[in-house]
Amino acid sequence: MPEPTVPTVLTIETSSLGDRSYLAHDGEVALVVDPQRDIDRVLALAEREGVRITHVFETHIHNDYVTGGYALARRTGAAYHVNADDQVSFDRVPVRDDDVVEVSDRLRVRVLATPGHTFTHLSYVLEGDPPHVFTGGSLLFGSTGRPDLLGEEHSEELARLQHRSAHRLAHQLPGETHVMPTHGFGSFCSATQASGDASTVARERATNPALLLDVEDYVREILEGLDLFPAYYARMHPANVAGPSEPDLDPPAPADRAELRRRVDAGDWVVDLRTRRAFCAGHLPGSFSFGLDGQFSTWLGWLLPSGATVTLLGATEDDVAIAQRELSRIGIEQVAGAATGGPEEWIEGAPATLERATFADLAQVLHHRRVGILDVRNPKEHAATHVDGAVNVPLGQLLERLDAVPEGEVWVHCAAGYRAAAAASILQAQGRRVVCVDDSFGEQARASGLPLVSSDD
Repeated sequence: MPEPTVPTVLTIETSSLGDRSYLAHDGEVALVVDPQRDIDRVLALAEREGVRITHVFETHIHNDYVTGGYALARRTGAAYHVNADDQVSFDRVPVRDDDVVEVSDRLRVRVLATPGHTFTHLSYVLEGDPPHVFTGGSLLFGSTGRPDLLGEEHSEELARLQHRSAHRLAHQLPGETHVMPTHGFGSFCSATQASGDASTVARERATNPALLLDVEDYVREILEGLDLFPAYYARMHPANVAGPSEPDLDPPAPADRAELRRRVDAGDWVVDLRTRRAFCAGHLPGSFSFGLDGQFSTWLGWLLPSGATVTLLGATEDDVAIAQRELSRIGIEQVAGAATGGPEEWIEGAPATLERATFADLAQVLHHRRVGILDVRNPKEHAATHVDGAVNVPLGQLLERLDAVPEGEVWVHCAAGYRAAAAASILQAQGRRVVCVDDSFGEQARASGLPLVSSDD
């Protein structure tokens, strides 16, 4: 047998969803772990490296995106490795704990059962010097995957399993093993935000709460710290067990001014992809602000009613293409049309505007008149520190809780401005008098002199 070589391991970032996929190769053949649905990125990387994809591995049935694993395996003829206990509707190579997959003479993968994020979660150890472990939603950088995505009734059991799995990885693998998680880079699949951009088993032993706390303290902390997760997650599991196809990324049909007006009047979702500053300065009346400069697909996917059609407004055709690709990753393919340019191309007459302000502006206004304050952060964020008197309606719940929004003039804020702009645009389309607080809560709310209530008080 040839001498072991150090495999080349390459990361494919999907920053908008906070996830990573991986391609590892020996110079001739390659394996892929947890590919996103837009597999053209993986194929292009393999072509650039001059390697053939022969094996695809899933760590788990994903809740936050539509997998590209099934489509990639069909396109390349690769073996598709999925847990034998996952109830899927397609042919795959079933794998179990302690199985060994000989990808090539120089690429050898060992399967480890690491339940916790899901009951059937697997990790994959790629042998080498040093080894790499693809941990999916198990051991993350300074965190672990959240245990509540299968329902609250399973959360405590899964949290205990997650703790055990983290310890299994830490005890069975050498300290120099590179930890390669799928989640944890802004994904709501992470129990807490990951720390750092790379890690090893040794570093996790020294810093990860799952490895420093006993099981009871870990379970208590992890369950107490959980916050909301996107509503569209409920649609991902059924899509993934069905064997998703490749996305259709052909450009959407162009929409002219009359068509855009018709779609707004019909209640369709006409989404402005420009920055919130550009949106506030001038936009198509009735359109919504979900800029590409934030977690666009996460927040739009969270709010978009099932079956609703989307029309995209972008400064360029590239912006529209990026948005279409991001939406396809979470199974949204009802892009009915698109327009590019700016308000002068999208409407006749003057554009609508949305007032932007700071927390200092809000403090000044409260000295002179009473206004409603709407905090669209998630509940844990609000509970930690909030403006006294603010009403908390998380952005993801806004459409179903419109009756909770304060009456009259309302100032909307979040942590940094992105969610506030999205919420303010929705309220403005409802005919509300609204101001978007486009400011940093952590840095500016207290400095502004606003009365704050903290969980530490």
